[in-house]
Amino acid sequence: MPDQIPKRKPRADAERNRQRLLDVAKTAFAEKGMSASLEDIARTAGVGIGTLYRHFPSREVLVNELYRDQGSRLTAAAERLALSHPPVDAIREWLLLFIESLANRQIMAGVLSCMSPDADEFCALSGESLVTALDRLLKRAVQSGDVVVAIESLDLLCAIAGIASYIPEPDWAESARRMVNIIIIGLT
Repeated sequence: MPDQIPKRKPRADAERNRQRLLDVAKTAFAEKGMSASLEDIARTAGVGIGTLYRHFPSREVLVNELYRDQGSRLTAAAERLALSHPPVDAIREWLLLFIESLANRQIMAGVLSCMSPDADEFCALSGESLVTALDRLLKRAVQSGDVVVAIESLDLLCAIAGIASYIPEPDWAESARRMVNIIIIGLT
């Protein structure tokens, strides 16, 4: 008998429930902070609390999964943008998506800590995926000759995230979008 039994692919309805829980949790944490009720999250997602705990055994697992999910979405977006946009436009659009991901002010600190060298292993994988996704876009732009200034992906992400965390006003996202355009001009 093999040491490990291969895992089967989750049922479609289970995967839909899991994704709905993540979407609802992201909104709940944005509105109510990290103390948002897990029972309310389950109820709003249209599932029982047992279903939430089956997918996410603790609040920490749920929050970590939010980081991973956001990293996966941004990684997929980088690949899509690289195929559908000119190099500099792909970078600009991806950075704007990154800003949108920071809109959840309550979990932003966690996202930022995922990019730090001291991040735990699970969290570091999410941060690493963001750096890798942007790095691919930047390399493509350098190879095309559209970007002439060398910059590290992590430095660029930290600059954008710094703007998002520095400006406490409600219009911080608009300010961050303007900064993306300034950075793009500087790179080209």
